[in-house]
Amino acid sequence: MQCKIIGAGLAGCEAALWLADHGVDVTLFEQKPVHFSPAHKSGDFAELICSNSLKAERPDSASGLLKLEMRAMGSHLLTAAETARVAAGGALAVDRDVFSRAVTEMVENHPRITVRREEVTAVDESEPVLIASGPLTEGALAQQIAELTGSHRLSFYDAVAPIVTAESLDMDKIFAASRYGRGEADYLNCPFSKAEYEAFHAALTAAERAPLHDFDGDLTVYEGCMPIEVMAGRGADTMRFGPLRPVGLRDPHTGHRPWANVQLRAENTARTLYNLVGFQTNLKWGEQKRVFSMIPGLEHAEFVRYGVMHRNTFLESPAVLTKEQCLKEHPNVFFAGQITGFEGYMESAASGLLAAHSLYARLRGESYTPPPPNTMCGALMDYITTPNKDFQPMGANMGILPRTAEIDAIRDKRERYMALSESAQAAMNAWAAD
Repeated sequence: MQCKIIGAGLAGCEAALWLADHGVDVTLFEQKPVHFSPAHKSGDFAELICSNSLKAERPDSASGLLKLEMRAMGSHLLTAAETARVAAGGALAVDRDVFSRAVTEMVENHPRITVRREEVTAVDESEPVLIASGPLTEGALAQQIAELTGSHRLSFYDAVAPIVTAESLDMDKIFAASRYGRGEADYLNCPFSKAEYEAFHAALTAAERAPLHDFDGDLTVYEGCMPIEVMAGRGADTMRFGPLRPVGLRDPHTGHRPWANVQLRAENTARTLYNLVGFQTNLKWGEQKRVFSMIPGLEHAEFVRYGVMHRNTFLESPAVLTKEQCLKEHPNVFFAGQITGFEGYMESAASGLLAAHSLYARLRGESYTPPPPNTMCGALMDYITTPNKDFQPMGANMGILPRTAEIDAIRDKRERYMALSESAQAAMNAWAAD
């Protein structure tokens, strides 16, 4: 058995490793370093762009449940993440370089995977092929996809947060803590007074944004990775109920909860670099330096990377994809990852695992049924293949899991989510063992 996979991002690597473990000879095509997208910088595989956080691990959280399901399906990338873990309270965060290098070594050292570092310009439908080229797919391959899908493609803009050096921070104003005391004070916190916040909000909403190239029409921004200036423009308190929320924190300098609070998360294992949590942005670089230096403790911050914004492309999956993750009109062409509408790092990897299971069944001449809809993976698959005229990418969340009367009767949200998680885990374990 053999197959081709286009793209060595999270989805492509997860799929390649699972298939290779199950006796499939995989040829994995990756365009880096021959060609880089505007957002990618490293030649390694599974490069993380937007953030180094893989989100919460609690089993009663959507992202925690997703990880449990991925482990049941045989995830390799979660193993790589453990080797690159950095402290982040109740979340799984990684050193990006260590993580990508670990995944690259897994792939390159697997005897059943052949890596070809070249740009793919045509899709061969004579045998099953999995396209996991990501949301930054462009050029000849993007044109091929457009032709295969009858131009059923949508696009939106995604943003990246800036990174600062630890040594440039004013620790007299910053305190270390995790919300509600979870974790080992893994985040650095920059507390705002009311007056400081109002001045910051005013400067942010008035700041000059960078031009967006190669785009016609109205700007569509993915809600889960919204630029901070767009959020600020929605109201004076929107950020205070979003990434700048002060709940679960107490400023040791005042003994009170801050009016608003910016959190910094370690970007690497040495904790010499920190990213501004929730500060994806498209401000001009000079404006980022000016406005973000108004954050308490960042007055003299050294920015080693400014935030940038790039165009993401994804399929109108409900119109073109089956639940097997292949095109309705071209059944040998499979898709996985964020290009399908699975939004998020772990979601993308999970999509790769699902596609691998489906493609493996095809190679063996067997029928395939995705996980039950009461699992997080099954619910996400239902979402991207159910007709929706306003289709947008979706990340893992408890809201997409189907409810029962028994679960709805549980009044405590944490207990209700745990019941949903336990039901999903049982269903996924049964599906994976079948």
